[in-house]
Amino acid sequence: MNFKIMPKSAFADWVDRLIGSYRVVGPKRKHGQYVFDELRGVEGLELHYPTSVLPPKKYLVPQKEVLLNYHLDGSRLEIASKPEPTVILGIHTCDIHALKLFDRIFSQGFTDQHYQAHRDSVILVSIECLEMCGPNAYCRDMGTASATEGFDLHMIDLGDVYAFNIGSQKGADLFKGFRQAFDAIDTDVDQINHVLATKWDNFPYRLDFDVHEMPALLHESFNSTLWDELGQKCLACGSCTQVCPTCYCFDVTDEVDLLMEEGQRVRRWDSCQIHEFAMVAGGHNFRERLALRQRHRFMRKGKYQMDAYNMVGCVGCGRCASACLAGITPIDVMNELCARQQCSELEPFASVVAEVAA
Repeated sequence: MNFKIMPKSAFADWVDRLIGSYRVVGPKRKHGQYVFDELRGVEGLELHYPTSVLPPKKYLVPQKEVLLNYHLDGSRLEIASKPEPTVILGIHTCDIHALKLFDRIFSQGFTDQHYQAHRDSVILVSIECLEMCGPNAYCRDMGTASATEGFDLHMIDLGDVYAFNIGSQKGADLFKGFRQAFDAIDTDVDQINHVLATKWDNFPYRLDFDVHEMPALLHESFNSTLWDELGQKCLACGSCTQVCPTCYCFDVTDEVDLLMEEGQRVRRWDSCQIHEFAMVAGGHNFRERLALRQRHRFMRKGKYQMDAYNMVGCVGCGRCASACLAGITPIDVMNELCARQQCSELEPFASVVAEVAA
């Protein structure tokens, strides 16, 4: 690992330098919660925050994005994506794992050129979490409470200084011309290792089973009566998927001006929990019941994504539990499935071990 050490007294100057060259965003307190928003300086930046309402994925997959501009007569058709170079500061490690999943999803088969354009323009500066985000987080269970890759820079709070693990050339370039960041020496590395080793006392396990058993547990629970029980509670509001860092379902619509001359093709976030999501031709809805939608959400996070990409589809951030108006939490749901299916008798899916451990 290649580390730089920066005194905290120099951090504000470094951020100001970044703002001079990039759009810089980071976690800020707003109406009693935390959101990623543009910075005008280090004032307002909250690096030690519980968790943000929306994950930083909104800068790579915007909530509303114009894909194409066109004339209806066919004389013009152009791609609209021209993202601004952006530094995202203070990303939690769970969100780094979520973006690693996005990198794999959007690059397989036909590469999503709009996502890739945003990804190429973004520099990810994450921060090591030294304590749990909140009562709904279970990142240690999911193997996402720390990160060794997926970032351009990774910050570790060492008290009076920040240590920066350089993960890419783009990250290293952020220190060019900045004379208050120094190469780490042996004593710095020893302190880094000590902080990383002692943090785990602050991260209790929350699930009653090992994450490697999750795909098998969900497979065995496909016909569980718990899904009907959740369906009776669910309000189908879609809040859980809107705040999820690994959800990427979207809808695409064409919006045409009143003169019927010009139009735009627009992509928006969508949710599998909304009634209309599974509506197809003829008025048939293949997930009419709320129980089926809840089952699909948990199967997608704990099994389908592992089957398709060999990566966890849930990073344990707990945002969905905090946002749910009906009090449905992944920890309670998964532990209840475990109790009903007797997890100790399940065989773990060996194929996901390496990726979760990473």
